[in-house]
Amino acid sequence: MSLFKKLFGSGNDASDEKKEKEVSPFNPETKIPVDEMFTFNFKKNGGKFLYCENLEEVNEQFLNILEENDWFECEATCYESKLFHFLDENRLIYKNTTNPKFLLASCENLIADEGSVLLTSNQIKQNKPHELPANIVVFATTSQILESKSDGLREIKRRYDKDYPTNITTIKYFEKAKEEDFLHYGSAAKNLYLLLLEDL
Repeated sequence: MSLFKKLFGSGNDASDEKKEKEVSPFNPETKIPVDEMFTFNFKKNGGKFLYCENLEEVNEQFLNILEENDWFECEATCYESKLFHFLDENRLIYKNTTNPKFLLASCENLIADEGSVLLTSNQIKQNKPHELPANIVVFATTSQILESKSDGLREIKRRYDKDYPTNITTIKYFEKAKEEDFLHYGSAAKNLYLLLLEDL
């Protein structure tokens, strides 16, 4: 109701209140939680989502991924020492590899509004997305889900203070587009598995 009608009243108050309660097609929809938004958009982009309540489930799901793709005793790529134990436990070669089947990485953040994974040189060194293996397994936590890419960049700035990582990129497409348009131009579709650990 406008300010003037509130001050001076109108003979039609009941109908005005009814109109206000009706939802305008121009009003934004009610806001959904960022974790739900991420899950929806990530799956829509073709990502494979594996929710885990504890580290035991993470190990179990990682084993399932290896089994599903027959990646046992193969070469993999991993640049993060905190993840080496996943590969060591399953006797995967990850040093001086020439033909890796997949990349195992963490991420900086998960971006809800576009269902993408935000990576930096901490996870992929100076490789561009098209230089990475076609298959990627990402280990992340629910606390890493942020609403937008700008939130992700702010978080990187806050987390690293002055020693910013380079090569900041997102991977958004997880399956080859049936009909490529200008939005997909230059993007490298990846077969991506997300092991998401509940930590909130």
